[in-house]
Amino acid sequence: MSFTYADYTASADYLKSRLDGFVPRVAMVLGSGLGYLAEQVENPISVPFFAIPHFRRSTAPGHAGRLVFGTMEGQKVVIMQGRFHHYEGYDFADVTFPIRVMRLLGAELLVVTNAAGCVNRDWQAGNLMLIEDHIKLALDSPLCGPNLPEFGPRFPDSSYNYSAQLRGLARRCAGELGLTLREGVYLYMSGPQYETPAEIRAARILGADAVGMSTVPEVIIARHCGMEVLGITLLTNMAAGILDQPLTEEEVLEAAEAGKEGFSALLRACLRNLDE
Repeated sequence: MSFTYADYTASADYLKSRLDGFVPRVAMVLGSGLGYLAEQVENPISVPFFAIPHFRRSTAPGHAGRLVFGTMEGQKVVIMQGRFHHYEGYDFADVTFPIRVMRLLGAELLVVTNAAGCVNRDWQAGNLMLIEDHIKLALDSPLCGPNLPEFGPRFPDSSYNYSAQLRGLARRCAGELGLTLREGVYLYMSGPQYETPAEIRAARILGADAVGMSTVPEVIIARHCGMEVLGITLLTNMAAGILDQPLTEEEVLEAAEAGKEGFSALLRACLRNLDE
């Protein structure tokens, strides 16, 4: 389905009625097993997805399904504790709907996170990866259908999806924290089945370093409406065919739990130093 500009403003107006003048600067989307960061927000205001007009319900494991507004490291934030995925049966308009709403609420910057499989054989599970670019093999786009000029142009440029300035900030923060931060290309595949070993070999040939089932649709919409984007991936497992073992969602969630200390420290440091 497609939404009208009035649909987005209806959702934003509802949220404004709950926020008592609070205007977020930074929007964050937390991926599988990474929602714990929303628990660290100061003076939180939580709104479940099901209460917001036109929002869908998050059904994926490890996704709480709510917006959390408040302050973190001195920055006013709105956090999606969980997200929507195409594999849940939602189209791209549903998946990306919250991004435009958060933009209407005032968010200028999107921090998007995910848990993904590691394609690069020189890296290992547990590493953090700064997204420098992405590959989308899905034929559809969240921008298909009527363009909404209130958000952006019909044919947006995709050369600078991930802010060079914000990537530089993340590198500096990782160095100060003593964290290993890889930098590479994220390949989006729709899932929900994990990729085949042949697909992973193809991904490596195409130049991908990580593969996952989210993030790219949200980034496309965020850039269309003028938001700066920082993308960070937690590499929770080696992708199919690298190790002689099957992939499971339990492995992903366990790895996210194991890596949460470094992941949380990096994101908080980026927020703390955002204005330097």
